Amino acid sequence: MASSPTDGSSWDRRRVEAALSALVRENRFTIAVVFPLVGAALFVASREAWLPAWLAMNPTLVLFGTLVMRLPLVAGLAPLVDRRAGLGLLAVAAYSYAVEYVGVHYGVPYGEFSYQLELGPMVGGVPIGLPVFFLPLVVNSYLLVVLLLPRAGWLRRTLAALGVVLVVDLVLDPAAVGLGFWRYDGGGVYYGVPLSNFAGWVLSGLVAIALVEWGFDRDALAARLRDCEFALDDFVSFVVLWGAMNVYFGNWVAVALAVGLSAGLVRADRFDFVGVGRERPEQG
Repeated sequence: MASSPTDGSSWDRRRVEAALSALVRENRFTIAVVFPLVGAALFVASREAWLPAWLAMNPTLVLFGTLVMRLPLVAGLAPLVDRRAGLGLLAVAAYSYAVEYVGVHYGVPYGEFSYQLELGPMVGGVPIGLPVFFLPLVVNSYLLVVLLLPRAGWLRRTLAALGVVLVVDLVLDPAAVGLGFWRYDGGGVYYGVPLSNFAGWVLSGLVAIALVEWGFDRDALAARLRDCEFALDDFVSFVVLWGAMNVYFGNWVAVALAVGLSAGLVRADRFDFVGVGRERPEQG
């Protein structure tokens, strides 16, 4: 019996997904550990003026490294992205642009801030690659909660994921401010970050998590996480990169929070700090 065009398209998609999963699985340590460590070294070298001007904080290099570190998340979620999930992710991306534009130009909801470096092409003062930076922070937080609280109801799951998102920002923002990625007018009490920023993240994070919750089937997501050992390697990269940068700046509260995130990953059996996670053959 001949396959329909739809069957052929589905087979092609599965082949691409399998190839991407194989690429990630074969290069887990490089992606999850080497890339963020090299990134941290380049950030330090840029700040210390050890690099030529064209290479220091090079936006193309920053965006490329970020995209590579996102590969495990993309490969992990790809089989679950149907029309509804795709709409949810697109809505989060659109929302992230909208809230960032309002934040840059009107100081709401994060407080008055401005980008000091161009993180790739900019439109209206906002990086085009913003979803590459923002969306995975929300999704990784949600996935970690799905693993740690498998029987939690939607409200508890949403609030727990929001708590993880806030911890993620408490790790990210001090180091990003130290590197000069962005600056808050008037500074702030937490390593140059105002409390209004975290209040803003409650709003933006809650909306983004709700969209992810709506878009993905939680049971299918939990099953995929059980079978895909590398699905949270992007979170490992985050902890390695931004934990290292906070050590460099001496932001010890942020370092402690990064250690706390790594403990969550260990508890979820996603990172053993030796083999970058315990290997599980992918099912299906």
